[in-house]
Amino acid sequence: MKSLLCIALAGAATSAGAQPQRSDPRTAAVEVRAAATQPATTGAADRFTGAVRITTPFSAPTPGRAGGGTVAFEAAARTAWHTHPLGQTLIVTQGIGLVQQAGQAARVMRVGDVVSIPANARHWHGAGPGGAMAHVAIAEKQDGPSVAWQEQVSDDNYQAAWKSAGLQPAAALQAPKRHYPGADTLNAKQKAIPLIAAFAASSDMAQLDVALHQGLDAGLSISETKEVLVQLYAYVGFPKSLNALGQLMNVVEARQQQGIQDAAGAEPSRAVATGEELVALGRRNQTEISGGPVQGPVMAFAPVINQFLQAHLFGDIFERDNLDWQSRELATLGALAATPGAEAQLRSHMLASLRVGLRASQLRELSQALAASGLAASAEWAQVALSQALAMKGQA
Repeated sequence: MKSLLCIALAGAATSAGAQPQRSDPRTAAVEVRAAATQPATTGAADRFTGAVRITTPFSAPTPGRAGGGTVAFEAAARTAWHTHPLGQTLIVTQGIGLVQQAGQAARVMRVGDVVSIPANARHWHGAGPGGAMAHVAIAEKQDGPSVAWQEQVSDDNYQAAWKSAGLQPAAALQAPKRHYPGADTLNAKQKAIPLIAAFAASSDMAQLDVALHQGLDAGLSISETKEVLVQLYAYVGFPKSLNALGQLMNVVEARQQQGIQDAAGAEPSRAVATGEELVALGRRNQTEISGGPVQGPVMAFAPVINQFLQAHLFGDIFERDNLDWQSRELATLGALAATPGAEAQLRSHMLASLRVGLRASQLRELSQALAASGLAASAEWAQVALSQALAMKGQA
């Protein structure tokens, strides 16, 4: 019976020749796949330059030959040169991008634009220099593959393309981040920050009062101290952040009554970005601090949480330059070390702290400062997280 079945199937295939098999209209049904259930991947380094994320991939059922997905490019990210045997269609859904066919000038593409790329035309496409861009890409297969990849687009070729297209980098995207100069030890201001954050996170108002006085005595400005406590709401919640800000207000008033004039400090120097520019800034900051595009089961399960992280935490908050990134990470570490159950996030931010220029010796000092202030459990969690982070980086 099995042999007869194989022969029958072979005969059917032979008689069909090159004709594709068609689905039975009596059994075929419309399918809806939720975006959250679709796999997401990072663009391969041999096919893309810069941070690229591919989501909602699809492949048409037989006899269809089309396939594709949504491709999101960070600023200046782009594909390598490539061709498609049956051409390609791009539909821009976010930002401003570039597309260039070999031998022709680069063309600008904007939200809503539909780009038709001829069969076998050598080309590349990607984001402009001033922000992120995303498009839906659709191509058909011919005898298997739908794309043939070639060499990367060099930085010189990319720069020449966007200049000829009249695009200019956004000043906000190129603004340098303010970091402390490299050092092996924490200075007095840096030592105060994680203690303020830890006592705020643990709602220990008495110890927070002491830590705030110590931080202001060490030279923290009122603006910097407020910024530490404002940022904490993203990690430990509004109630703790608001309570801590109220405590700071009381401390500042008490010091003024004592004749102590603490430095007011600088306010953020740049206007708050909005819309697509804000999202682009947040994605860029998140990628730099996290070491790559952020993805994982939780982000796939609830994609909106990453949207909030990018637009608000890494956009609105981390773009405020009245507190540098190293100080922000020290505050985050202090708060997470004082939050039971946040060990995974604490480890991630140890890695982030190393990426923004803090050194292992400084992070060990942070653990020591927590322990000296009576936060033994927090100090131990911080030390374990640091050891794990160094092991992941091969620096154990």
